[in-house]
Amino acid sequence: MNNIEAIHHVSLIVADARRALGFYVGVLGMETTERPDLGFPGVWLRIGSQQIHLLELPNPDPRTGRPEHGGRDRHLAMTVRDLDSLIADLEAAGVAYTLSRSGRRALFCRDPDGNALEFVEIHRNG
Repeated sequence: MNNIEAIHHVSLIVADARRALGFYVGVLGMETTERPDLGFPGVWLRIGSQQIHLLELPNPDPRTGRPEHGGRDRHLAMTVRDLDSLIADLEAAGVAYTLSRSGRRALFCRDPDGNALEFVEIHRNG
């Protein structure tokens, strides 16, 4: 029997937490949540019952050489209710994106630190 129930959070390394907030809160509309003092800067974001932890730490991964299409890189996937609304927000902010090559209503973009993000449109009944 599998004892694992859900993903609680994903941590992403960022060079500047304040700059990252401009993207995650300012462009994507996420909300911050309380974060303990861990001895280094960072921000926790809430997405339903899950979280994204932005860690302002030296990044051991190179930013160069990553594929343009985030679907060919390690990435965090999230669901959205309206992909067209997200596209409008990304375009207004000048954020480049590529559409999913799977045929799904989805897109990939990168945050200011090169972390790949996927957004998949879901439709809920009611």
